[in-house]
Amino acid sequence: MTTGPAIPLARFSAQARLRALQSDILELILERDLVPGDPLPTESELTAALGVGRNTLRESLKALQALGVIEIRHGFGMFVAPSNFEALTDGLTFRARLSLRHQGEEALQLVEVRQALESGLVGAAMDRITAEQLAAVEESVQRMEALAAAGESFVEADAEFHRRLFEPLNNDLLISLMDVFWKVYRRIHLELGGPYAVDLPATAAQHREIYEAVATADKALAAERLGTHFDAIRDIIAQTTD
Repeated sequence: MTTGPAIPLARFSAQARLRALQSDILELILERDLVPGDPLPTESELTAALGVGRNTLRESLKALQALGVIEIRHGFGMFVAPSNFEALTDGLTFRARLSLRHQGEEALQLVEVRQALESGLVGAAMDRITAEQLAAVEESVQRMEALAAAGESFVEADAEFHRRLFEPLNNDLLISLMDVFWKVYRRIHLELGGPYAVDLPATAAQHREIYEAVATADKALAAERLGTHFDAIRDIIAQTTD
């Protein structure tokens, strides 16, 4: 049995040191009570405070920038980055697309996570939804129905429906995560054949049924219909990867 070339221990050690330095930078941000938009200390100040060389520091800073933790503005300095889920979106999209070339397991797991998230929280959203917010949810349904009748996909209206449904919770993190999942699912749809893989009238009808359950304050039915809504993409993934 043959194996690939061994990775030098020195490389593992270097990676460990970089991860440790990244953790030190994060701790410094927390200790100084910096918030998004605040400037970080200069490179000279950081090298002195952390006891590292400039090149090592820059490598760690670039890694933290890729993770969306800090923002480097050339000519202006370094700042604590605002909330940014691009790195999470890119990572999940890659894992989902990769899994589609095999058994689709990770893509299916993403569907399950979003299904559990929305089905589990719809009742709380219904407790807080106003008449105006409910009307906005129905307006999204009407847009989907009109586009489906014209044979046009309704990607944006679909995303808008789910966002409006959970806006009553005033949970920015939830909305951001839903946006991440939506972008990943959109890419999955494209991998599996795009909008032509979706039964547009049936999908619009599913959203109408979810809306009606919410409008009649039937929490159990709303949760059930939201759960069923995700079965279609699960079936497409399963059929494609079998």
